Amino acid sequence: MQYLLLNPIAFSIGPIAVHWYGIILGTAALVGLLLAIREGKRFGIPQDFFMDLLLLGVPSSIIAARIYYVAFMWDEYKNNLWDVFKIWNGGIAIYGALIGAVICAIIFVRKKGYSFWRIADICAPGLLIGQMIGRWGNFVNQEAYGGPAEESFLRNTLHLPNFIVNQMNVQGVFHHPAFLYESVWSFIGILILFVLRRQKFLRAGELFMSYFIWYSIGRFFIEGLRTDSLAFIGSEWLVSIMNFLWAPMELVFEPGYLDPAYGNVRISQLLAILIIIAAVIIIVVRRVKGYSNVAYSAPIVSTKGNAVQEVAAGQAATAESTTEYPQKSDSTDDQADKKGSLS
Repeated sequence: MQYLLLNPIAFSIGPIAVHWYGIILGTAALVGLLLAIREGKRFGIPQDFFMDLLLLGVPSSIIAARIYYVAFMWDEYKNNLWDVFKIWNGGIAIYGALIGAVICAIIFVRKKGYSFWRIADICAPGLLIGQMIGRWGNFVNQEAYGGPAEESFLRNTLHLPNFIVNQMNVQGVFHHPAFLYESVWSFIGILILFVLRRQKFLRAGELFMSYFIWYSIGRFFIEGLRTDSLAFIGSEWLVSIMNFLWAPMELVFEPGYLDPAYGNVRISQLLAILIIIAAVIIIVVRRVKGYSNVAYSAPIVSTKGNAVQEVAAGQAATAESTTEYPQKSDSTDDQADKKGSLS
């Protein structure tokens, strides 16, 4: 049994309890939306488009995230099916959420006549800032923490405030605030994406892939600290690779305990490696094949009826980019975007 120092319930309305976890996730989604809307204005994309995308994407993400988590923790839920729906108690897997969000976005964006890659690039910083804020929901629920840590390390080395240090005291043992490490990593990533998206060499889809690369690098190393990782029993050669890649962390940290009877390969670590490899391959192949010949700063064209207004707005907002990259005809750019979105 874990002893929470913070009350996970923010307030109650009659019999309905409103949890901090839900408030924090809602705030994360809202801030991510505002960030996407602001960048979308540069390309003449109406804010209603992003609001509709959020209204569809959030439930899709939550459902996929919960399915992902429950699938790997089925033994704990098979006899308590009602607990599957209690997402306010935690158990939302980020990689599952990303799967749900991407599937929803592909369908919605294509229906609206946009290139998926162009919209994904605009949303990438918003996704990262959402994850940065959302991790504090784990803090309130006192979950997703790392292995044991000395109190002096938290107070004197990391100089963490008392409210964080105290919340990391689980049943009398202090733990690494893995949620905080990931939140800080995401914040740094947001700054990097802000810089990248102003670079003239950046092509369509590459900011989105950069988001996956950055987040997955941090997730791989931070996941190794956690004691609640989803895992499976893998081959010895796979275990050796995972341990070898995580070895630099052992100079400062000890890996979080993972019950060998439950698994010896952390699923999130393996996914992180696969995603990094896949993202790099996608960037290279799209460059080589010419699918990414459209610059990030080029106007975004829709195949629907409002394309003319959006192109005009986009050209006004990206006049500098059109000087560096001479624009093709609308039909040529649109065909390039369509080809790229299917690669």
